[in-house]
Amino acid sequence: MTPPAFAPVDADSRPLWLVPQGDDGPMLPDGVDAAWPAATGFTGKPGQVCLLPGDGGLRGALFGIGKPATPADRPTRERFTLARAAEALPAGNWRIEGAPGNYDLAHGALGWLFAEYRFDRYKQAEPARARLVCPDGVDADLVLAQAAGEYLARDLINTPASDMGPDALEAAARDLARRHGAQVAVIAGDDLLAQNFPMIHAVGRAAAQAPRLIGIRFPGDGPAVTLVGKGVCFDTGGLDIKPAASMLLMKKDMGGAANVLGLAETLARLGRARGLRVLVPAVENAIGGNAFRPGDVLASRKGLTVEVNNTDAEGRLVLADALALAAEERPALLVSMATLTGAARVALGPDLPPFFCDDDRVADALYGAGRDNADPIWRMPFWEPYEAMIEPAIADLDNAPGGGFAGAITAALFLRRFTEGAGTYAHFDIYGWQPSAAPGRPRGGVGQGMRAILHALPAIA
Repeated sequence: MTPPAFAPVDADSRPLWLVPQGDDGPMLPDGVDAAWPAATGFTGKPGQVCLLPGDGGLRGALFGIGKPATPADRPTRERFTLARAAEALPAGNWRIEGAPGNYDLAHGALGWLFAEYRFDRYKQAEPARARLVCPDGVDADLVLAQAAGEYLARDLINTPASDMGPDALEAAARDLARRHGAQVAVIAGDDLLAQNFPMIHAVGRAAAQAPRLIGIRFPGDGPAVTLVGKGVCFDTGGLDIKPAASMLLMKKDMGGAANVLGLAETLARLGRARGLRVLVPAVENAIGGNAFRPGDVLASRKGLTVEVNNTDAEGRLVLADALALAAEERPALLVSMATLTGAARVALGPDLPPFFCDDDRVADALYGAGRDNADPIWRMPFWEPYEAMIEPAIADLDNAPGGGFAGAITAALFLRRFTEGAGTYAHFDIYGWQPSAAPGRPRGGVGQGMRAILHALPAIA
Protein backbone atom coordinates (compact mmCIF):
# COMPACT_ATOMS: atom_id res chain seq x y z
CA MET A 1 0.00 0.00 0.00
CA THR A 2 1.37 3.39 -1.02
CA PRO A 3 0.29 5.60 1.84
CA PRO A 4 -1.75 8.68 0.98
CA ALA A 5 -0.01 12.01 1.36
CA PHE A 6 -0.61 15.70 0.91
CA ALA A 7 1.84 17.88 -0.98
CA PRO A 8 4.30 19.67 1.33
CA VAL A 9 3.04 23.00 2.61
CA ASP A 10 6.24 24.73 1.58
CA ALA A 11 6.24 23.29 -1.95
CA ASP A 12 5.69 25.47 -4.99
CA SER A 13 1.97 25.36 -5.65
CA ARG A 14 -0.67 26.96 -7.83
CA PRO A 15 -3.91 28.42 -6.51
CA LEU A 16 -7.23 26.66 -7.05
CA TRP A 17 -10.43 28.62 -6.51
CA LEU A 18 -13.62 26.68 -5.75
CA VAL A 19 -16.36 28.55 -7.59
CA PRO A 20 -20.09 28.16 -6.93
CA GLN A 21 -22.65 28.38 -9.69
CA GLY A 22 -24.84 31.43 -9.35
CA ASP A 23 -28.14 32.34 -11.00
CA ASP A 24 -26.34 34.79 -13.29
CA GLY A 25 -23.17 32.81 -13.87
CA PRO A 26 -20.18 31.68 -11.83
CA MET A 27 -19.47 33.49 -8.57
CA LEU A 28 -15.88 34.37 -9.43
CA PRO A 29 -13.33 35.42 -6.81
CA ASP A 30 -11.95 38.94 -6.71
CA GLY A 31 -9.15 39.54 -9.16
CA VAL A 32 -10.35 37.06 -11.79
CA ASP A 33 -11.52 38.67 -15.01
CA ALA A 34 -14.86 37.20 -16.08
CA ALA A 35 -14.00 37.38 -19.78
CA TRP A 36 -11.71 34.35 -19.88
CA PRO A 37 -13.98 31.93 -17.96
CA ALA A 38 -16.90 33.08 -20.10
CA ALA A 39 -14.90 32.48 -23.28
CA THR A 40 -14.09 28.92 -22.17
CA GLY A 41 -17.71 28.14 -21.25
CA PHE A 42 -17.01 27.93 -17.52
CA THR A 43 -20.24 28.35 -15.54
CA GLY A 44 -19.33 26.82 -12.17
CA LYS A 45 -21.14 23.54 -12.80
CA PRO A 46 -19.87 20.70 -10.60
CA GLY A 47 -16.58 19.33 -11.88
CA GLN A 48 -15.83 22.06 -14.43
CA VAL A 49 -12.21 23.19 -14.64
CA CYS A 50 -11.00 26.47 -16.10
CA LEU A 51 -7.24 26.94 -16.35
CA LEU A 52 -6.19 30.57 -15.92
CA PRO A 53 -3.31 31.80 -18.08
CA GLY A 54 -0.61 33.94 -16.55
CA ASP A 55 2.60 35.59 -17.70
CA GLY A 56 4.03 32.92 -19.94
CA GLY A 57 2.47 30.09 -17.98
CA LEU A 58 -0.37 28.93 -15.80
CA ARG A 59 -1.61 31.30 -13.12
CA GLY A 60 -4.01 28.90 -11.45
CA ALA A 61 -7.41 27.31 -12.01
CA LEU A 62 -11.10 27.62 -11.24
CA PHE A 63 -13.11 24.58 -10.23
CA GLY A 64 -16.89 24.49 -10.34
CA ILE A 65 -18.72 23.18 -7.29
CA GLY A 66 -22.29 23.82 -8.42
CA LYS A 67 -25.03 25.49 -6.47
CA PRO A 68 -24.14 26.50 -2.91
CA ALA A 69 -25.01 23.61 -0.62
CA THR A 70 -25.03 22.69 3.01
CA PRO A 71 -24.27 19.24 4.49
CA ALA A 72 -28.01 18.70 4.93
CA ASP A 73 -28.37 18.75 1.16
CA ARG A 74 -26.47 15.50 0.77
CA PRO A 75 -26.58 13.03 -0.86
CA THR A 76 -25.70 14.56 -4.20
CA ARG A 77 -25.16 12.66 -7.42
CA GLU A 78 -21.40 12.89 -6.98
CA ARG A 79 -20.11 12.02 -3.55
CA PHE A 80 -16.65 13.55 -4.04
CA THR A 81 -16.93 16.37 -6.57
CA LEU A 82 -13.51 17.83 -5.75
CA ALA A 83 -11.97 14.50 -6.74
CA ARG A 84 -12.59 15.57 -10.34
CA ALA A 85 -9.99 18.30 -9.85
CA ALA A 86 -7.41 15.71 -8.83
CA GLU A 87 -8.18 13.82 -12.02
CA ALA A 88 -8.35 16.80 -14.40
CA LEU A 89 -5.76 19.35 -13.30
CA PRO A 90 -2.24 19.41 -14.76
CA ALA A 91 0.57 17.82 -12.81
CA GLY A 92 1.93 19.75 -9.88
CA ASN A 93 0.97 20.94 -6.43
CA TRP A 94 -2.27 22.83 -5.87
CA ARG A 95 -3.58 24.80 -2.91
CA ILE A 96 -7.15 25.86 -2.18
CA GLU A 97 -7.03 29.62 -2.45
CA GLY A 98 -10.69 30.41 -2.17
CA ALA A 99 -13.86 28.50 -1.25
CA PRO A 100 -17.32 29.39 0.02
CA GLY A 101 -17.50 29.64 3.78
CA ASN A 102 -19.81 26.62 4.10
CA TYR A 103 -17.76 24.36 1.85
CA ASP A 104 -16.48 21.24 3.65
CA LEU A 105 -12.78 21.36 2.84
CA ALA A 106 -12.01 18.25 4.86
CA HIS A 107 -14.54 16.29 2.82
CA GLY A 108 -13.07 17.70 -0.39
CA ALA A 109 -9.53 16.86 0.66
CA LEU A 110 -10.53 13.28 1.47
CA GLY A 111 -12.11 12.86 -1.95
CA TRP A 112 -8.96 14.24 -3.56
CA LEU A 113 -6.82 11.65 -1.77
CA PHE A 114 -9.28 8.91 -2.72
CA ALA A 115 -8.84 9.96 -6.36
CA GLU A 116 -5.07 9.54 -6.04
CA TYR A 117 -5.40 5.83 -5.18
CA ARG A 118 -3.71 3.49 -7.66
CA PHE A 119 -3.62 -0.32 -7.59
CA ASP A 120 -0.26 -1.03 -9.20
CA ARG A 121 0.72 -4.47 -7.91
CA TYR A 122 0.58 -6.11 -11.34
CA LYS A 123 1.25 -3.29 -13.78
CA GLN A 124 2.72 0.15 -13.64
CA ALA A 125 -0.13 2.54 -13.04
CA GLU A 126 -0.10 6.16 -14.11
CA PRO A 127 0.90 8.17 -11.06
CA ALA A 128 -1.38 10.80 -9.64
CA ARG A 129 -0.69 14.06 -11.43
CA ALA A 130 -2.17 16.81 -9.29
CA ARG A 131 -1.37 16.85 -5.57
CA LEU A 132 -3.16 18.86 -2.94
CA VAL A 133 -1.66 20.95 -0.18
CA CYS A 134 -3.73 20.28 2.93
CA PRO A 135 -6.19 23.20 3.19
CA ASP A 136 -5.90 25.55 6.14
CA GLY A 137 -8.05 24.51 9.08
CA VAL A 138 -8.33 20.88 7.99
CA ASP A 139 -7.26 18.12 10.40
CA ALA A 140 -4.65 16.48 8.18
CA ASP A 141 -4.16 13.53 10.54
CA LEU A 142 -7.86 12.68 10.45
CA VAL A 143 -8.10 12.92 6.66
CA LEU A 144 -4.91 10.91 6.11
CA ALA A 145 -5.98 8.21 8.57
CA GLN A 146 -9.30 7.76 6.78
CA ALA A 147 -7.56 7.63 3.41
CA ALA A 148 -5.04 5.09 4.70
CA GLY A 149 -7.83 2.81 5.90
CA GLU A 150 -9.58 3.11 2.55
CA TYR A 151 -6.36 2.41 0.63
CA LEU A 152 -5.77 -0.73 2.69
CA ALA A 153 -9.31 -2.02 2.16
CA ARG A 154 -9.08 -1.36 -1.58
CA ASP A 155 -5.70 -3.08 -1.89
CA LEU A 156 -6.91 -6.19 -0.06
CA ILE A 157 -10.08 -6.50 -2.14
CA ASN A 158 -8.39 -5.77 -5.46
CA THR A 159 -5.74 -8.47 -4.97
CA PRO A 160 -6.80 -11.74 -6.66
CA ALA A 161 -7.22 -14.90 -4.64
CA SER A 162 -3.99 -16.33 -6.06
CA ASP A 163 -2.19 -13.74 -3.92
CA MET A 164 -4.86 -13.10 -1.26
CA GLY A 165 -5.80 -16.46 0.17
CA PRO A 166 -6.12 -17.16 3.89
CA ASP A 167 -2.31 -17.17 4.24
CA ALA A 168 -1.95 -13.71 2.71
CA LEU A 169 -4.93 -12.30 4.59
CA GLU A 170 -3.33 -13.47 7.81
CA ALA A 171 -0.06 -11.84 6.72
CA ALA A 172 -1.87 -8.55 6.08
CA ALA A 173 -3.46 -8.71 9.54
CA ARG A 174 -0.09 -9.44 11.12
CA ASP A 175 1.48 -6.52 9.28
CA LEU A 176 -1.23 -4.16 10.52
CA ALA A 177 -0.77 -5.43 14.08
CA ARG A 178 3.03 -5.12 13.90
CA ARG A 179 2.88 -1.53 12.70
CA HIS A 180 0.54 -0.52 15.50
CA GLY A 181 1.79 -2.61 18.40
CA ALA A 182 -1.19 -5.00 18.57
CA GLN A 183 -1.21 -8.71 19.40
CA VAL A 184 -2.22 -11.43 16.94
CA ALA A 185 -3.56 -14.91 17.67
CA VAL A 186 -4.40 -17.37 14.90
CA ILE A 187 -6.20 -20.71 15.17
CA ALA A 188 -5.83 -22.77 11.99
CA GLY A 189 -6.59 -26.16 10.45
CA ASP A 190 -7.66 -28.96 12.75
CA ASP A 191 -6.97 -26.76 15.76
CA LEU A 192 -10.26 -25.07 14.86
CA LEU A 193 -12.03 -28.31 15.75
CA ALA A 194 -10.00 -28.78 18.91
CA GLN A 195 -10.88 -25.24 20.06
CA ASN A 196 -14.56 -25.45 19.04
CA PHE A 197 -14.88 -23.54 15.78
CA PRO A 198 -16.51 -26.32 13.76
CA MET A 199 -18.27 -24.22 11.14
CA ILE A 200 -15.16 -22.25 10.16
CA HIS A 201 -13.38 -25.58 9.77
CA ALA A 202 -16.22 -27.15 7.76
CA VAL A 203 -16.41 -24.33 5.24
CA GLY A 204 -12.67 -24.11 4.64
CA ARG A 205 -11.43 -27.67 5.01
CA ALA A 206 -11.53 -28.54 1.28
CA ALA A 207 -9.22 -25.67 0.26
CA ALA A 208 -5.48 -25.87 -0.37
CA GLN A 209 -4.81 -23.30 2.36
CA ALA A 210 -6.06 -24.15 5.83
CA PRO A 211 -9.04 -22.27 7.26
CA ARG A 212 -8.26 -20.06 10.22
CA LEU A 213 -9.59 -17.55 12.70
CA ILE A 214 -7.43 -14.44 12.90
CA GLY A 215 -7.65 -12.34 16.03
CA ILE A 216 -6.09 -8.92 16.63
CA ARG A 217 -6.18 -7.21 19.99
CA PHE A 218 -4.97 -3.66 20.52
CA PRO A 219 -3.42 -2.82 23.88
CA GLY A 220 -4.79 -0.34 26.38
CA ASP A 221 -8.12 0.54 27.89
CA GLY A 222 -10.82 1.80 25.61
CA PRO A 223 -14.41 1.20 24.58
CA ALA A 224 -15.27 -2.50 24.44
CA VAL A 225 -15.67 -2.76 20.67
CA THR A 226 -15.23 -5.89 18.56
CA LEU A 227 -15.21 -5.91 14.76
CA VAL A 228 -15.84 -9.16 12.87
CA GLY A 229 -15.21 -9.35 9.12
CA LYS A 230 -16.06 -12.11 6.68
CA GLY A 231 -12.83 -13.37 5.14
CA VAL A 232 -13.93 -15.75 2.38
CA CYS A 233 -10.93 -15.24 0.11
CA PHE A 234 -12.62 -16.95 -2.80
CA ASP A 235 -16.08 -18.42 -3.09
CA THR A 236 -16.76 -21.09 -5.69
CA GLY A 237 -20.10 -21.69 -4.03
CA GLY A 238 -18.81 -25.06 -2.83
CA LEU A 239 -20.67 -28.13 -4.05
CA ASP A 240 -23.59 -25.83 -4.88
CA ILE A 241 -21.20 -24.34 -7.39
CA LYS A 242 -21.74 -20.86 -8.78
CA PRO A 243 -22.07 -20.26 -12.53
CA ALA A 244 -18.78 -19.10 -14.06
CA ALA A 245 -20.00 -15.53 -14.48
CA SER A 246 -20.89 -15.35 -10.81
CA MET A 247 -17.34 -16.26 -9.79
CA LEU A 248 -15.67 -13.39 -11.62
CA LEU A 249 -15.81 -11.04 -8.62
CA MET A 250 -15.45 -13.63 -5.87
CA LYS A 251 -11.99 -12.37 -4.95
CA LYS A 252 -13.98 -9.63 -3.21
CA ASP A 253 -15.81 -12.05 -0.93
CA MET A 254 -13.34 -11.11 1.79
CA GLY A 255 -14.53 -7.49 1.56
CA GLY A 256 -15.90 -7.60 5.10
CA ALA A 257 -12.46 -8.54 6.42
CA ALA A 258 -10.88 -5.82 4.29
CA ASN A 259 -13.26 -3.24 5.72
CA VAL A 260 -12.73 -4.13 9.37
CA LEU A 261 -8.96 -4.17 8.84
CA GLY A 262 -9.18 -0.81 7.07
CA LEU A 263 -11.25 0.61 9.92
CA ALA A 264 -8.73 -0.74 12.43
CA GLU A 265 -5.95 0.94 10.44
CA THR A 266 -7.74 4.28 10.65
CA LEU A 267 -8.52 3.96 14.36
CA ALA A 268 -4.94 2.95 15.14
CA ARG A 269 -3.49 5.90 13.23
CA LEU A 270 -5.75 8.21 15.22
CA GLY A 271 -4.81 6.64 18.56
CA ARG A 272 -8.38 5.41 19.03
CA ALA A 273 -7.85 1.64 18.80
CA ARG A 274 -7.15 1.09 22.50
CA GLY A 275 -8.87 -2.10 23.58
CA LEU A 276 -10.20 -2.80 20.08
CA ARG A 277 -10.63 -6.45 19.06
CA VAL A 278 -10.80 -7.61 15.43
CA LEU A 279 -11.79 -11.13 14.37
CA VAL A 280 -11.52 -12.46 10.82
CA PRO A 281 -12.56 -16.01 9.91
CA ALA A 282 -10.42 -16.58 6.79
CA VAL A 283 -11.32 -19.45 4.46
CA GLU A 284 -11.69 -20.40 0.84
CA ASN A 285 -14.98 -22.07 -0.07
CA ALA A 286 -13.56 -24.74 -2.38
CA ILE A 287 -14.71 -28.00 -3.94
CA GLY A 288 -13.12 -31.30 -2.96
CA GLY A 289 -13.80 -34.75 -1.67
CA ASN A 290 -13.90 -33.43 1.87
CA ALA A 291 -16.07 -30.37 1.15
CA PHE A 292 -19.14 -29.88 3.29
CA ARG A 293 -22.35 -30.92 1.55
CA PRO A 294 -25.92 -29.74 1.03
CA GLY A 295 -28.01 -31.43 3.70
CA ASP A 296 -25.20 -31.67 6.24
CA VAL A 297 -25.98 -30.62 9.79
CA LEU A 298 -23.12 -28.70 11.38
CA ALA A 299 -22.39 -28.05 15.02
CA SER A 300 -21.44 -24.51 15.99
CA ARG A 301 -19.39 -22.89 18.72
CA LYS A 302 -22.55 -21.65 20.40
CA GLY A 303 -24.04 -25.16 20.46
CA LEU A 304 -26.74 -24.46 17.90
CA THR A 305 -26.97 -26.92 15.03
CA VAL A 306 -27.23 -25.66 11.45
CA GLU A 307 -28.70 -27.49 8.47
CA VAL A 308 -26.81 -26.65 5.28
CA ASN A 309 -29.36 -26.15 2.55
CA ASN A 310 -26.91 -24.33 0.28
CA THR A 311 -23.12 -24.46 0.48
CA ASP A 312 -23.03 -21.06 -1.24
CA ALA A 313 -24.45 -19.48 1.93
CA GLU A 314 -21.14 -20.09 3.68
CA GLY A 315 -20.30 -16.60 4.89
CA ARG A 316 -22.87 -16.65 7.68
CA LEU A 317 -21.46 -19.99 8.87
CA VAL A 318 -17.92 -18.74 9.40
CA LEU A 319 -19.17 -15.46 10.85
CA ALA A 320 -21.40 -17.32 13.31
CA ASP A 321 -18.50 -19.06 15.05
CA ALA A 322 -16.51 -15.81 15.17
CA LEU A 323 -19.49 -13.86 16.52
CA ALA A 324 -20.08 -16.47 19.20
CA LEU A 325 -16.48 -16.07 20.34
CA ALA A 326 -16.78 -12.27 20.29
CA ALA A 327 -20.00 -12.34 22.32
CA GLU A 328 -18.36 -14.41 25.06
CA GLU A 329 -16.41 -11.29 26.11
CA ARG A 330 -19.66 -9.27 26.24
CA PRO A 331 -18.42 -6.25 24.25
CA ALA A 332 -20.50 -3.10 24.49
CA LEU A 333 -20.58 -2.93 20.69
CA LEU A 334 -20.24 -5.86 18.31
CA VAL A 335 -20.10 -5.12 14.56
CA SER A 336 -20.00 -7.56 11.67
CA MET A 337 -19.21 -6.61 8.08
CA ALA A 338 -19.67 -9.00 5.20
CA THR A 339 -20.28 -9.26 1.48
CA LEU A 340 -23.13 -11.51 2.46
CA THR A 341 -26.21 -11.52 0.25
CA GLY A 342 -27.26 -10.79 -3.29
CA ALA A 343 -30.62 -9.84 -1.81
CA ALA A 344 -29.06 -6.70 -0.32
CA ARG A 345 -27.85 -5.67 -3.76
CA VAL A 346 -31.27 -6.28 -5.30
CA ALA A 347 -32.88 -4.16 -2.60
CA LEU A 348 -30.46 -1.23 -2.48
CA GLY A 349 -27.92 -1.67 -5.28
CA PRO A 350 -24.13 -1.72 -4.98
CA ASP A 351 -23.69 1.81 -3.61
CA LEU A 352 -25.95 1.77 -0.55
CA PRO A 353 -25.24 -1.06 1.90
CA PRO A 354 -27.92 -2.00 4.40
CA PHE A 355 -27.19 -2.32 8.09
CA PHE A 356 -29.19 -3.96 10.84
CA CYS A 357 -29.31 -2.78 14.45
CA ASP A 358 -31.94 -3.10 17.20
CA ASP A 359 -30.73 -0.10 19.18
CA ASP A 360 -32.39 3.06 17.83
CA ARG A 361 -29.80 5.36 19.38
CA VAL A 362 -26.90 3.48 17.83
CA ALA A 363 -28.67 3.08 14.50
CA ASP A 364 -29.47 6.79 14.30
CA ALA A 365 -25.85 7.66 15.09
CA LEU A 366 -24.55 5.29 12.40
CA TYR A 367 -26.97 6.55 9.78
CA GLY A 368 -26.23 10.20 10.56
CA ALA A 369 -22.47 9.67 10.54
CA GLY A 370 -22.71 7.93 7.19
CA ARG A 371 -24.84 10.71 5.73
CA ASP A 372 -22.55 13.46 6.98
CA ASN A 373 -19.31 11.77 5.92
CA ALA A 374 -20.14 10.61 2.40
CA ASP A 375 -20.41 6.99 3.47
CA PRO A 376 -24.13 6.29 3.04
CA ILE A 377 -25.80 3.31 4.69
CA TRP A 378 -29.46 2.40 5.09
CA ARG A 379 -31.11 0.78 8.08
CA MET A 380 -33.10 -2.41 7.59
CA PRO A 381 -34.98 -4.38 10.25
CA PHE A 382 -34.32 -7.53 12.20
CA TRP A 383 -37.89 -8.52 11.32
CA GLU A 384 -39.02 -10.89 14.07
CA PRO A 385 -41.84 -12.56 12.10
CA TYR A 386 -39.21 -13.97 9.72
CA GLU A 387 -37.45 -15.91 12.48
CA ALA A 388 -39.49 -18.99 11.56
CA MET A 389 -37.92 -18.92 8.09
CA ILE A 390 -34.50 -19.81 9.50
CA GLU A 391 -35.75 -22.72 11.60
CA PRO A 392 -35.69 -25.99 9.63
CA ALA A 393 -37.22 -29.31 10.60
CA ILE A 394 -34.14 -31.25 11.70
CA ALA A 395 -31.77 -28.64 13.18
CA ASP A 396 -31.87 -25.42 15.17
CA LEU A 397 -31.14 -23.19 12.18
CA ASP A 398 -31.22 -23.18 8.37
CA ASN A 399 -28.38 -21.42 6.57
CA ALA A 400 -30.37 -20.83 3.36
CA PRO A 401 -34.15 -20.63 3.70
CA GLY A 402 -36.07 -21.47 0.56
CA GLY A 403 -38.54 -19.23 -1.19
CA GLY A 404 -36.23 -16.41 -2.20
CA PHE A 405 -37.84 -13.77 0.00
CA ALA A 406 -36.09 -11.38 2.46
CA GLY A 407 -32.66 -12.92 1.98
CA ALA A 408 -30.72 -10.06 3.58
CA ILE A 409 -33.03 -10.01 6.61
CA THR A 410 -32.97 -13.78 7.18
CA ALA A 411 -29.16 -13.75 6.95
CA ALA A 412 -29.01 -10.97 9.54
CA LEU A 413 -31.43 -12.84 11.80
CA PHE A 414 -29.25 -15.94 11.49
CA LEU A 415 -26.16 -14.01 12.59
CA ARG A 416 -27.98 -12.35 15.48
CA ARG A 417 -28.64 -15.78 17.01
CA PHE A 418 -24.89 -16.00 17.75
CA THR A 419 -24.45 -12.61 19.43
CA GLU A 420 -26.17 -13.28 22.75
CA GLY A 421 -24.22 -11.59 25.53
CA ALA A 422 -22.98 -8.65 23.48
CA GLY A 423 -24.33 -5.20 24.26
CA THR A 424 -25.37 -3.73 20.92
CA TYR A 425 -25.02 -5.67 17.67
CA ALA A 426 -24.83 -4.04 14.23
CA HIS A 427 -24.47 -5.98 11.00
CA PHE A 428 -23.41 -4.43 7.66
CA ASP A 429 -24.19 -6.30 4.43
CA ILE A 430 -21.75 -4.55 2.09
CA TYR A 431 -20.88 -5.00 -1.57
CA GLY A 432 -17.24 -3.88 -1.32
CA TRP A 433 -16.93 -3.11 -5.02
CA GLN A 434 -17.31 -0.06 -7.25
CA PRO A 435 -18.80 -1.39 -10.52
CA SER A 436 -17.94 1.70 -12.58
CA ALA A 437 -15.57 4.57 -11.93
CA ALA A 438 -16.84 7.66 -10.14
CA PRO A 439 -14.98 10.70 -8.77
CA GLY A 440 -12.71 9.49 -5.98
CA ARG A 441 -13.88 5.91 -6.45
CA PRO A 442 -12.13 4.05 -9.26
CA ARG A 443 -13.62 0.79 -10.44
CA GLY A 444 -12.64 -1.99 -8.06
CA GLY A 445 -12.55 -2.63 -4.34
CA VAL A 446 -14.05 0.03 -2.13
CA GLY A 447 -14.69 0.67 1.54
CA GLN A 448 -18.28 0.85 2.73
CA GLY A 449 -19.49 1.72 6.20
CA MET A 450 -16.02 2.35 7.64
CA ARG A 451 -16.36 6.11 7.99
CA ALA A 452 -19.93 5.79 9.25
CA ILE A 453 -18.69 3.59 12.09
CA LEU A 454 -15.60 5.72 12.70
CA HIS A 455 -17.53 8.96 13.16
CA ALA A 456 -20.37 7.33 15.12
CA LEU A 457 -18.12 5.56 17.63
CA PRO A 458 -17.62 8.50 20.01
CA ALA A 459 -21.38 8.67 20.49
CA ILE A 460 -22.15 4.97 20.78
CA ALA A 461 -19.18 3.23 22.45
